[in-house]
Amino acid sequence: MQQAIAILDSGVGGLTVAREVMRQLPQESIIYFGDSERSPFGPRPAEEVMRFTKEIVHYLLQFKPKMIVIACNTATAVALDEIRRSVDIPVVGVIHPGVRAAIKNTKTKRVGIIGTEGTVKSQAYDKALKEIAPHIQVTSQACPKFVPIVESGIEENEEVIEIVRESLRPIQIDGLDSLILGCTHYPFLTETIAKVMGPNVELINSAEETAREVSAILYHRGELAKATTPPQHKFVCSGEPQLFQQIAERWLARKIEVERMIWEKTTS
Repeated sequence: MQQAIAILDSGVGGLTVAREVMRQLPQESIIYFGDSERSPFGPRPAEEVMRFTKEIVHYLLQFKPKMIVIACNTATAVALDEIRRSVDIPVVGVIHPGVRAAIKNTKTKRVGIIGTEGTVKSQAYDKALKEIAPHIQVTSQACPKFVPIVESGIEENEEVIEIVRESLRPIQIDGLDSLILGCTHYPFLTETIAKVMGPNVELINSAEETAREVSAILYHRGELAKATTPPQHKFVCSGEPQLFQQIAERWLARKIEVERMIWEKTTS
């Protein structure tokens, strides 16, 4: 079996990145881990998010991946640098790819960011945007109710629309033309968020840019998979596998099998 790209998230959100990696790099094998038992990461203390991320990475390393993608904005904000120092393979996060896409897109130089409480509190997006483009005005808003909606597999309904409308009200400001979906769960709610924000605001999903970065790194390292070897994907979660599989199959538009990995009680 070819070496896989390992993708991790607090739950199903990172499937938005996995889908884009599959689209751009269809020959690559993927091993995906969703820590749905301990989701969401957003409201948790940074120390806990760091510990959880390290535990997931330790679990994934047994499969000898050639790269790790931290497809969780909260974990990227808290743990990316530490994970990079601790492993000898490339580690990619989702924050800087999203930032680059927003800078490229904005015409008014007013960018909004929505994310989990942890991501917004870390100001990781704000800092990354200001580092590259100091002139851009940044407005951030935590939307803690979005991840539980996605993780529960609820389809769009009037209650969901009202929750999204109420959550986004503080960020509906004049001149905003780009909104970074600063959580990989949020693209599941793209249609609803787009309706609420209106046609003049472009939604920035970091998954596409993240997949481009993965492709570029593997190319420069000479590690792109050969098209002659068919990819083999593996999906693992720590929570309820049936619900995870149902959401994943709908999002990825393919049949998959999901294994469950149960954490020791001392780690939860």
